[in-house]
Amino acid sequence: MKRFYKDVSVAHGVNGFAVLLDGKPVKTPGRRALALPTERLAEAIAVEWQSQGGEIIATTMPLLRLANTVIDGVALNARDVVTAILRFGENDLLCYRAHQPPELVKRQAEGWGLLLDWVRQRHGAVMKVAEGFSHVDQSLDALGALRQALEEFDPFTLAALHVIASITGSTVLALAVAEGFIPGAYAFQLSRIDETYQAEKWGEDAEAFKRAAALAHELDKAVELIALVR
Repeated sequence: MKRFYKDVSVAHGVNGFAVLLDGKPVKTPGRRALALPTERLAEAIAVEWQSQGGEIIATTMPLLRLANTVIDGVALNARDVVTAILRFGENDLLCYRAHQPPELVKRQAEGWGLLLDWVRQRHGAVMKVAEGFSHVDQSLDALGALRQALEEFDPFTLAALHVIASITGSTVLALAVAEGFIPGAYAFQLSRIDETYQAEKWGEDAEAFKRAAALAHELDKAVELIALVR
């Protein structure tokens, strides 16, 4: 789509902050008002609009896309989104450990054990750990504790949590990032202990490196969204 506007601004409306293109408020794909909870988020999305060249490229506006997802979807179905995030907790990456080689076992235990200790102490979620390919069913108490923690978040943070959990394969990592226990970049690093070990042993695959970089960028934007709505 060709750029159809010159000026981008932010205005405070009844339901939040709006982004204006030549004085007209931006709407979501669902034709709802792009009502944003903080001025900081509105300004960041305004920068995305202002940074467009002659052609509007949606993929270069990740914060706008996340906000659209929240307003058109998450805000209307928050409970379903919580359930979707919780599915990653049912098979949380941090609970599935290698039994060999020793170096990989050590890295997983040191990196992932700290997060499982945190979620147990912070939320009372005692997560079971399995070795190899054996499946482990998490207790209803643990899953209930995770659900209770997730239900405390606003729709914008829930959307970001879903992105982080999807990328890392871990509800625990997503929660730890949202609550400021660890930075997003470190969560991404922890989620890729296996891949990093394999790359060190056999060499980095160029395509895999490119995919990882794209995922890291997507996770960074989700973390940025969390910060901007606070």
